[in-house]
Amino acid sequence: MTAIICSLDEALAPIADGCVLAVPRESSGAAMAATRALIRRGINRLHLIALPTSSLQADLLIGAGCIETLETSAVSLGEFGPAPCFTSAILSGTVRMLDTTCPALHAQFQAAEKGVPFMPLRGLIGSDVLAQRRDWRVIDNPFGKDDPIVLLPALSPDVGLFHAPMADHSGNVFVGTQRELITMAHAARKTVVTVETIHDGDLLRDPTLVAGTLPGFYVEAVAVEPRGAWPLSLPDHYAIDAAHMSEYARLAAAPEGFADYLQRYVYERRAA
Repeated sequence: MTAIICSLDEALAPIADGCVLAVPRESSGAAMAATRALIRRGINRLHLIALPTSSLQADLLIGAGCIETLETSAVSLGEFGPAPCFTSAILSGTVRMLDTTCPALHAQFQAAEKGVPFMPLRGLIGSDVLAQRRDWRVIDNPFGKDDPIVLLPALSPDVGLFHAPMADHSGNVFVGTQRELITMAHAARKTVVTVETIHDGDLLRDPTLVAGTLPGFYVEAVAVEPRGAWPLSLPDHYAIDAAHMSEYARLAAAPEGFADYLQRYVYERRAA
């Protein structure tokens, strides 16, 4: 199958209400233009998995009422402060939280990538995280003695969504050094990608690019969205918009400010 290069709204069609949606960490290529489009569409009841953390993307979706369940190890605006909508949702219990760790999430996606039902992982035993995750299992190591180990179920989201520097006309996507995006695409049932530009050559035949390229048969659809990660960064292309992030942190601290942000930067489709 060859990925379809189409409009943003067409590319996002596989992301339906109630689906399990996986997105990458904020510095790996978060598809923010796509996120704003999903909010405009009125997407809801998402089970969002942020691999392994998130910032503005998760906070914006929570504030807009799009998320029912959140599975990640952290949501924070980093140097710009706490994620206000996330904090409010957790304190009020309006979002179901599946707390996890970075290694656990990566292990679960790797299990799905490999086609196995679970992945063993150390380092969780005795933690409060493990105590709250009844879907995780502790067994005795069958090859050892008095050696408990945690089994984590494979995670295969309905859709993986990320932004990348470029794709070619066959839907092959260059992700560069962001290898977790390839794992995400291998694990997901479908993958939707937004890109900065379309490359005229064949990425899989370019010796300088092939090692960082996701083959198109893992990709459902590609949409061209220049600066599609804005106001977050895209590695080696543009930095985070610090002024905008500061503005978001200030506005989103109060419900009326968040509503103003949505109107100005989401519904009115303002860009960088």
